[in-house]
Amino acid sequence: MFGLTKTFGALYLSSLMMQLGSMLLMTFLALRLNVLGASETAGGALMAANALGMVVGGWVGRSLIAQVGHIRTFAACGGIIAAAVLAHEFSAALPFWLVLRALVGVAMMCQMMVLESWLNDQAKTEQRGSVLALYMVASYVGMMLGNLALSLDEGLGIRALLGVAMVFALGLVPVALTRSMHPTTVPAASIDLRLFLRRIPQSLVTILVSGMLNGAFYGLAAIYASKQGLPTAQVGQFMALSIGAGLLAQLPLGWLSDRLPRASLIRAVAVLLILVSLPLAFNQSPSFATLLWFGAGVGFLQFCLYPLGVALANDNMEPALRVSLSGMLLITFGVGACFGPLIAGALMEYLGAPSFYYFYAGSALLLALRVGQANVTGKHLQKDAPLQHPVTPNGIASSNLVSVGDPVVECIDRR
Repeated sequence: MFGLTKTFGALYLSSLMMQLGSMLLMTFLALRLNVLGASETAGGALMAANALGMVVGGWVGRSLIAQVGHIRTFAACGGIIAAAVLAHEFSAALPFWLVLRALVGVAMMCQMMVLESWLNDQAKTEQRGSVLALYMVASYVGMMLGNLALSLDEGLGIRALLGVAMVFALGLVPVALTRSMHPTTVPAASIDLRLFLRRIPQSLVTILVSGMLNGAFYGLAAIYASKQGLPTAQVGQFMALSIGAGLLAQLPLGWLSDRLPRASLIRAVAVLLILVSLPLAFNQSPSFATLLWFGAGVGFLQFCLYPLGVALANDNMEPALRVSLSGMLLITFGVGACFGPLIAGALMEYLGAPSFYYFYAGSALLLALRVGQANVTGKHLQKDAPLQHPVTPNGIASSNLVSVGDPVVECIDRR
């Protein structure tokens, strides 16, 4: 394990810094909107813009990497992000912020593609699971630190934006100075929508709902907590604990998903998510301790859906199609992340903050009704179905990272 951190330490550090800055920015903007008196729908729109930008970035990144290489792409996008972050102080107009969030989304997806393709290309076959697991740990730690960093600026002033810009700028240094070999790139495979709809409908529903929940969480959970009267520091703690619970869920999830039918696990997680969400939906004024406990429970469950959906998809897709599968899952997740915050934001605006968790319960109910082991025929089950499960490093997208297959950047393993 130490050898892996030595070999890929620069990439891990950059990933940690990138996720730290991203989470601090998302939570800061959500709270800033709340202070300015903006509606919950506006908060959802910001997250939707970011999600749309990241989906677009999936195509932009491939072109950039092919033309100028990995390091130049990463550095250029880091500069764009830092400038866009600071530009939030020029105006608080929502249309302007929507453009900035979309721009940050495009650039961040390009940076993620650089890191993930680099790790997949340079990792040895027998090491890939461990290499990418450490990458996920670095990403989750960065997200938790980003929320906890809110405690350093209770006033939600410009210092938070300056900190975000500094973090993204410093994240460029490890990649720029790394001595690791550069990865190679290959043309992307085309996406056959009809094939995936026919072959893996349950996986696509799972990924779509996961995108809806994650998009709503990152865009509106901070606003929900603030509406409950929590100060900025406690909002950051609530968010950090929810994400930390998602990180802790990955180890037992990996063990269970290798031993139990994945479709049944998805349905079980969806049912449990309904049960854990409803107490917060019914309770109009929960205590801070109640928010932390149930928030952690919701986070533990919600971050299980994406890896299970991806693993189930790869179980039923031959290796030759897994490159295009990664792109299909990215698009599906992005669509969910676009619409989820908008729906949840509208519910919160018209029905009150607790309806945020009614949205969770309703989405989980939809998933529980649509996915079940009884509907899995096993007709397309692959002999080399991946044993390890991927996890998503943030609210928008990460592709099939730890399972057999390729990441969003679609860098094919030719070894």
